[in-house]
Formats: sequence, C-alpha cells, structure tokens
Amino acid sequence: MSQRLTVRDVSAAAFIKAYAEHLKKGGKFELPKWSEYIKTGVARELGPVQDDWYFHRAAAIARKIYLKKGLGVGALQRHFGGRHRKGTRTEHFRKSSAGVIRTILQQLEAAGTIAQCSKVEAARRGVAESEVGGSGREITSAGQRDLDRIANGIYK
Repeated sequence: MSQRLTVRDVSAAAFIKAYAEHLKKGGKFELPKWSEYIKTGVARELGPVQDDWYFHRAAAIARKIYLKKGLGVGALQRHFGGRHRKGTRTEHFRKSSAGVIRTILQQLEAAGTIAQCSKVEAARRGVAESEVGGSGREITSAGQRDLDRIANGIYK
C-alpha cells in the first residue's frame, strides 16, 4: 500500500517546479502581455531572467495559500518582498509588486484552484456574501486535490 503525499510532505522547490510545469502545460493559465517588461518589485534592479518566471511565481503563491489559508495580496507582497539596496545608504525592506500577485490570484481563481474566503464561508453558512467578513484566499477542494496529486507524483 502506497502512502499518499501532500504538499506539506514534499520539498518546496521540487513542488514549485512540478506545479509550474503543470500550469504551463495545462493551458488554463496564460502570460499577461506586460510580463516581459516588468520588475517583480521595487527592490529588484532588473526584471526576471527566466522565461517561465510567471508560472513559478504562480506555483509558489498556490503553495503558500495551500499551507496557510486567508492570505491576501498584502501578505503575499510581504512574503515575496526583499531588501532594497540603495548604494551606500541603509537598506530597507520593500514589498513585492501587488499587480503581479493580484493577476496571478485572479487567474488561479478563474482556474478554480483558489477562492476568496468570504465566498467560501458564505456558501458554507448559506448567507449572503456581504454578511461574511472573511478576507484573503483559500484553496478549494478541487485545487487541493490537484496540488496533492502533483505532490504525490513527485516521488513516484
């Protein structure tokens, strides 16, 4: 009998690489027109060098939301942010680009991998969405099944 692995059981780098390949092949996820011209944050000097950086970022965001429900754009900005080096002046922390994270979240929602917490909670309670004050995103059952299937396939 084989043991079922989840996203928590596999290494982050291996999972992100495998899920990025899945997103690239799936066809539900498309690169925005502006993706080759932007930086991923204020603290970055240049834009991403890899051609598939958008899929890797999307895979990392999906994994982060799987591990911790309720993350929003601001929390993900802090996670992907970094030190802003300003020459000889003191370094300070700067957040990552909100536009990149927001568009990835919107595409993951359209694909059915994640959903807004308020919508899920309203569906559970059977009330209007305006009555529920939840914020952030959480993984859907279909998204969890998809991510666990990919995590299980890493070590087989």
